[in-house]
Amino acid sequence: MSSPVRPLIIAIANQKGGVGKTTTAINLAAALAARGLATLLIDLDPQGNASTGLGFDRSCSFVGTYELLVGPRPAPDAIQPTDLTNLFLVAADTDLVGAEIELVEADDRTGRLAKSLAHLPTGQFRVVIIDCPPSLGLLNLNGLVAADSVLVPLQCEFFALEGISQLMRTIDRVKGGPNPRLKLAGIVLTMYDRRNNLTDLVADDARSFFGDKVFATTIPRNIRISEAPSHGKPVLTYDPRSTGAAAYIQLADELIRRENLI
Repeated sequence: MSSPVRPLIIAIANQKGGVGKTTTAINLAAALAARGLATLLIDLDPQGNASTGLGFDRSCSFVGTYELLVGPRPAPDAIQPTDLTNLFLVAADTDLVGAEIELVEADDRTGRLAKSLAHLPTGQFRVVIIDCPPSLGLLNLNGLVAADSVLVPLQCEFFALEGISQLMRTIDRVKGGPNPRLKLAGIVLTMYDRRNNLTDLVADDARSFFGDKVFATTIPRNIRISEAPSHGKPVLTYDPRSTGAAAYIQLADELIRRENLI
């Protein structure tokens, strides 16, 4: 019998907002869970959209990501079940908005999340997805220091590639310092609209610059993807027959192949 393996930890990051980052975190995590992989989604964004997007009530009392960073509490204390088999959540509590300021004077201020995740029982999860905030502050850095790799959603719109260069420099700095194992898992093109010529131009530029780091799977503009969070569901359960749901299943399958997760 093979020994249990540590989970693959993936930070989903882009300092630019509105690129489908949290949408990708929710739906990729749900798709991996649907493929039978025990998956933990960590909401590291003070807005808490990944939490509410899975139907979690943030008004109740719970241990969340703030306690993991500032407490510090070990990650197992904060794990919540979701309505989906194989999918679990560490939700963003309302105090997380103040964590950035509190961490400034803290010891090991960028390694708090990594220390907390080290307490996860070996073999409990195959994948951990971290939904990072749309910034390059201490919360984001905690996600990058804790992660094995970074998945970057790239919106198929003007200036998209310009905005990603700063994130790449941050990834290089983290790799050259506190987390030498960090790598780029890949770029996923989001809000893909084949009717728009600009979409193809951005996609071509991305593939020219990043090569095979750009996933073959693209995430389309799809009304069901947009509607699902307001119902507290990933698109896979909100409308499993939609093109959005099919795209995230395809993305999960491509990630599974790339990372040899099964």
